[in-house]
Amino acid sequence: MTDPLITYEAPTWNQIHKMLLSQSEKICQTPYKPDIIVAIAQGGTIPMRILTDILNPPQTTTIQIELYTSIAHPNTQPTLKQPLTVPVNDKKILLVDDISDSGQTLNLAKQHLTEKGATEIKTATLYAKPTTQTPPNYAEKTTTNWVVFPWEIKETLQNILKKHKKDDIPAINNEFTKLIKAGMPNHLLKHVLKTLPEL
Repeated sequence: MTDPLITYEAPTWNQIHKMLLSQSEKICQTPYKPDIIVAIAQGGTIPMRILTDILNPPQTTTIQIELYTSIAHPNTQPTLKQPLTVPVNDKKILLVDDISDSGQTLNLAKQHLTEKGATEIKTATLYAKPTTQTPPNYAEKTTTNWVVFPWEIKETLQNILKKHKKDDIPAINNEFTKLIKAGMPNHLLKHVLKTLPEL
């Protein structure tokens, strides 16, 4: 059975780029000048790279935090998989992720940066859920949908296949139809499906 409560949103690369251009303009209009941009991998890596191209900070780095095991199924607590590898003592940080869902990931990242000596931390995400515990300082859109970013299409399709029995073709196709209606290009979905060994 499909989960009728899950609705998707699938922004395109062009939409993502426009959102990050808008976000960078907002950041530039403030007096906040980060010394380091820190991306939360994996979701924040690509947004950080685009923001870096525009904001041109002195330094960038990543940390890795894991929360979700599959679509809409988080672990109880986020896990720090890769800590900071550069010093941030007395530095101003712009912490970047793709979405602030529950807010737990941003909270853990901020805690880690504070423990490492960062003096000020501001957060930037493309999306935020209205119920997040950690509203970002900069967010381009609020949504209740499950957002599928262009850099996680294969992961999303694999999770859908794992969620349903392989012979439950109607349920699987219904999920794929929902993704296409949400904005995922049909040709891209079909192309990625061909790369999945499950099929």
